[in-house]
Amino acid sequence: MSLVHAVVAYDVVDDARRNRLCRLLKTRLEHVQKSVFEGEVPERALLRLKAAISRIIDAEQDTVRIYRLCGRCVPMTEILGCGTWVEPPDEDVFV
Repeated sequence: MSLVHAVVAYDVVDDARRNRLCRLLKTRLEHVQKSVFEGEVPERALLRLKAAISRIIDAEQDTVRIYRLCGRCVPMTEILGCGTWVEPPDEDVFV
């Protein structure tokens, strides 16, 4: 299973669509700012998330940006102010 560290930022003009999008993103990512989510997700889950986002937004009015951070980029991320780090999920080890 390939994990992707993703940052999703959005600008959605309609309150109902914005609320639906926020609820969707909370199912897979951490809410780190008003319109920004971040976290590690499996590649397949990210593809499903993108499809679900496309069904919610109005492509002529709304914008969603998905940034994939590589393994070297994540530790280089800087947080200024009161933000907190998004911890990777605990991994279960099966023997």
